This record gives sequence, structure tokens and C-alpha cells, in this order.
Amino acid sequence: MSFPNNFLWGGATAANQTEGAYTIDGRGLSNLDYMPYGESRFQVGTGNLDPKSLPEDTFFPSRVAIDHYHHYKEDIALMAQMGFKVYRLSLSWSRIYPKGNESKPNQLGLDYYLNVFKECRKYNIEPLVTINHFDIPMYLVDEYGGWKNRQTIDFYLKFTETVFTHYKDYVKYWLTFNEINMVLHFPFVATGLTFKPEDNREQITTDVIHHQLVASSKATQLAKKINPDFQIGCMLAAGSYYAQTPRPEDVWKSIQDSRESYMFSDVQVRGSYPNYYLKQIEQQNLTLPIKDGDIAVLRDHTVDFISFSYYSSRVSSAQPDAANQTESNIFASEINPYLETSEWGWQIDPLGFRITINEIYDRYNKPMFVVENGLGAVDNLTETDEIHDDYRIEYHKEHIKAMSDAITLDGVELIGYTSWACIDSISNGTGEMAKRYGFIYVDRDNFGKGTFRRIPKKSFYWYQEVIKNNGENLNEK
Repeated sequence: MSFPNNFLWGGATAANQTEGAYTIDGRGLSNLDYMPYGESRFQVGTGNLDPKSLPEDTFFPSRVAIDHYHHYKEDIALMAQMGFKVYRLSLSWSRIYPKGNESKPNQLGLDYYLNVFKECRKYNIEPLVTINHFDIPMYLVDEYGGWKNRQTIDFYLKFTETVFTHYKDYVKYWLTFNEINMVLHFPFVATGLTFKPEDNREQITTDVIHHQLVASSKATQLAKKINPDFQIGCMLAAGSYYAQTPRPEDVWKSIQDSRESYMFSDVQVRGSYPNYYLKQIEQQNLTLPIKDGDIAVLRDHTVDFISFSYYSSRVSSAQPDAANQTESNIFASEINPYLETSEWGWQIDPLGFRITINEIYDRYNKPMFVVENGLGAVDNLTETDEIHDDYRIEYHKEHIKAMSDAITLDGVELIGYTSWACIDSISNGTGEMAKRYGFIYVDRDNFGKGTFRRIPKKSFYWYQEVIKNNGENLNEK
């Protein structure tokens, strides 16, 4: 088992799941500040319920989250103790541009992230920055229609120019959008979209997709002008689709399901819309809102590397059975009887991780970065303040082995691995704190109660050894 000597080991977080401090130092409200805890969360996330119609006493967990805003020094010190080479984090758009349309940025927001990057540099940790991680100022959504409106591209580019310029000496690796394909599954979370009954959802979604893809390419163009050494990546919610049976219809459905996600990276990596997508929108009587210059900017400003999240593989069927689907409600999938399942219905498939890595590399032949991979589970704190999360160690061990096989046996190029999430945070899918992913426990419950105390778990010390030995000692606990 051999990882490259310069392999970047680390962990990932997102501003809207960790920072909190939602009105501190001039920050404006964003879409995730309106994602409720409870039964209505899925309806809001899928764009079927306007969150502003919810009762006044609704609890919105991202507004306080784990208060990383006031604990970032402690948190980064713990990451350094684990030996992190890289820390993936995102920028809160509304912390830097509270409404999104201002002519000048919020200096306190800029200062905050500069201090975060300086803290990373103090420990020789490379920041990997997601510019937009399920985040848009609600003012842009309310007043402009958000990503439905092409003008949002300009607001986004002003934001990107600001952060590229201010942090050009601190950040090398950038991602333009987190899991850009999630607009198909969780549109309010991904882009701030809420639909009315009379809306043409498919056309609106097509417009939003094009606007974000153009914004991504223009941001890549801008980045290279500001600092040619910047490395710009796309980011996909990935996971291979298996055919439920050898029936040709099931195999074809698995290809169609895969294409649905890969269309985004096809554009960002190859520089043009694939023919299968153009035919699809033609058959659905949809139109791409292409303007002068769009085709050229997509073609000429592709990404340097591909990043992706992987949690599970999926199963496709031409005749889906609602009674035989996984409990994971964001990506519908038939149950795979050969896999174990997490407490939240995610099926665990380390070999599927290797399959996915190879599938992406075969498709694009570009360097890749695994920027999310982890297990959400209930962790129990003992009377002696210990968390014995052997299940998390086992999950990561098997997935890191699969990643190693992809490098050493299959010859793929991987830049690094950032586990999700390195510290307990709010689950985007469920809004829970009980669904814990981290190597660091945070004393916070589903209802916002707790001290915010940080406690390293057993997996913290295991991952510390993994990094120290560059992935050579996975069997040690």
C-alpha cells in the first residue's frame, strides 16, 4: 500500500454547517439559514415549501451550528494535532457580501477568513476552498430570483474576484461549486430554488444549471488572470450506479442515471455539453439559455482537476420499487442486498469507492481529489469523556484501502483525501447533530443545546497515525 509522498491528507467542513454566528460582524442571511430542523426540512430542501411560511418558533440549526466562527483556532489546532496537510472549508458568500449585490465587501468578513488562512499557515495546512458550498444570500433569492436570473452570474463573479484577489497568497486550491449536480435532487439547498405549483420546474432547473456552469467557467478564467498558479476544480456528488439485474433495461437505466450526474463534469472538464444532454432537453421541449460568448467560455476555461464526494454506490432499475428503496432520501436507489447499511440508510460499499474513482478517471484522465467521504453515526460519550467509534475507523480503513488500490493497482492520479466531516457538524440532509461524522466530538444536540466542548474520538488518534505513516498502518487502532 503506497500513497504518493506529497499526498494531501485532511478533512472537510462547510461554512453553513459549522460557522454559525449568522448575524455576527455584518453577515447577511443565506439559504441554509432557512433550512429547518424537523419534518418540513425535506420539503424545503427539495424546493416544495417556502421556508418563510414556517412558524416563528421554527428551529434553524445552521444559524448557530457548532460556532466554528468563534472556535476556529481551537478546531484548526486539533486538525494540526491529527497531522492535517489540507483543510477543506467553504466561504460564506453572505459574510463577505451580506446581500450579494453590494459594490464593496464586508471587511469584517474578509478579515475573518484571512485569519482562518493565517491559522492554517501557522500549522503548514494547505487550505482547499469551496467558493460556493450550498450557499447564496437570501437577498439575491428574494429580489433577483437567485440562480434563475442570469445577473446572479455577475454577483458570483464579483464575489470570486474579491476572494481570489484577497487570498491569492494563501490559497492555491479552489472549487467553484460544491456538488453542482445536487440541484437535481435538493434544489433549495443547492441553489436557493423554491418552486410554485405553476412553475415549469424542468425549464427553471435547466436555466439554473447553465448559469452555474457559465459562472464556473468564468470564475476559472478570472482565477487564472489573478494567479496563474491557482488550481481550480469542479466538484460532484459521485457514486457509481449498478444495474439491479443483467436485464438490458436495467443496464440502460444505470447508464442514464450516471449520465445525469456526469453531464455537469462533462461540461466543466471537456468544455461542452454532451450530445446525450442536448438530445434530452430537445426531447423534453426545453431550451438552454445560451448567450453570446457562453459556448466559448465553457470551451476555453475548463478545470484543472476533478473533486468529488463519495458515500455510497447506487442501484438502478427500469422498474423501481418504492418498497425496495434505501432510506437515504436525497438519492433514490434500489436496495443492494449485498451491502451493509448505516443507521441513516446509506449503504456502505468500499469497493464501490474504487469503482467510482476508476470510472471518473477513465472518463476524464485528469487528477482527482476526494473531498468528502465518511460515516454518519450516533456516538456515545462515556463517563470518562471517551468516544469509542470503532465503526468509523472500520469505515475509513476500508475506504482508504480502496483508494490505495485505485492508486497502486489501477494507476489513477489522486491529489488528496479530505474526510467528511473532520469535526461533528449539522447534517445538511437531516439537520441533525446526532448524525455525527467527525473525528472530533462537539457537545451540541439536535435542538441546539450543549457547551460546544470539543473532544477527540478514538478515530482521531487512528487517523493521526494514518497520516503520520502516509496510509501504511491502516490495521492499527
